[in-house]
Amino acid sequence: MQRTYRIAVLPGDGIGPEVVGVAVDVLRAIQRVMGDLNLEFIYGEAGYNCIEKYGTNLPQNTIEILKETHACLKGPMTTPEEPGAPPSVAVTIRKMFNLYANIRPCRSLPGVWSLKPNIDLVIVRENTECLYFGKEYEVAPGKGIALRVITREASEKVARVAFRLAERRRRYLTCVHKKNILRITDGIFRDAVFTVSKEFPSVYVDEEHVDAMAMRLIKEPERFDVIVTTNLYGDILSDEAAQITGGIGLAPGANIGDNYGMFEPVHGSAPKHAGKNKANPIATILASKMMLEWLGEYEAARLVERAVEDVLREGKARTYDLGGNATTRDVGNAIIENILKRG
Repeated sequence: MQRTYRIAVLPGDGIGPEVVGVAVDVLRAIQRVMGDLNLEFIYGEAGYNCIEKYGTNLPQNTIEILKETHACLKGPMTTPEEPGAPPSVAVTIRKMFNLYANIRPCRSLPGVWSLKPNIDLVIVRENTECLYFGKEYEVAPGKGIALRVITREASEKVARVAFRLAERRRRYLTCVHKKNILRITDGIFRDAVFTVSKEFPSVYVDEEHVDAMAMRLIKEPERFDVIVTTNLYGDILSDEAAQITGGIGLAPGANIGDNYGMFEPVHGSAPKHAGKNKANPIATILASKMMLEWLGEYEAARLVERAVEDVLREGKARTYDLGGNATTRDVGNAIIENILKRG
């Protein structure tokens, strides 16, 4: 029996159309091999490129597309930094669909430099609150205030996602906070995590202050399994974790809620590389692999992951960030060829 999923595809800005295009081609190859899997791709406009045309970076038509799909594969997008400009598309979609958990796996990959050979951790980041709540004010010339919003409800929800993930892995979870300084807001988050821990007695829990955690990711990253933290801390730590496992060109991210998921590469739109066919597409391809897992298509996800690992291990198709001179399309074609061989 054929399984059909409607996938919103938002190519984005800069290198986005190139890396997303390759990832979609990889998913099409997976469909050919699987036979009973049907992915219907529905393209939408979003990003900085839409502002002049629509007055917003997330047009209403694209919002309607998102509402009618099972999941979204989102390319990197340029976010305007001027006061009063539209907020990040990712932040808007997260709030719109209550995608309260951001999941960023980081692990040592074959044939790729890594700080340690056995890193395998996942950072689970609360995705809707903290300073990314986006409420800030200039109360007087040169004096600004930003609101840091932390609630027990949101903290417990993301904690449960992290604990369920830890149960399927090494049953070890680290709560990262700065309660010694931010005693109320980080206190709420920390206490919520330890309250939820009582529901998962098989998972061992410890805690770290965020500054110490940044240091320990360099000193002993192989020690950690699942890390749960607030929005801003998680954004910073996940980029650090990506760098010690080969760079953000390899780092995927998932934004999930109870009823929808958005999947994207961690890296930005890199406008200076746009149109040069040189960006690494693997982060976006691995994001599509996470999307397949979220949809329950575990066999398809394993096919993508194995193909990526084989191509990296072989070392012939490497983009500039990995020390090679292969194009975006070269890497995609190598991964597609590996998938089709398995079929």
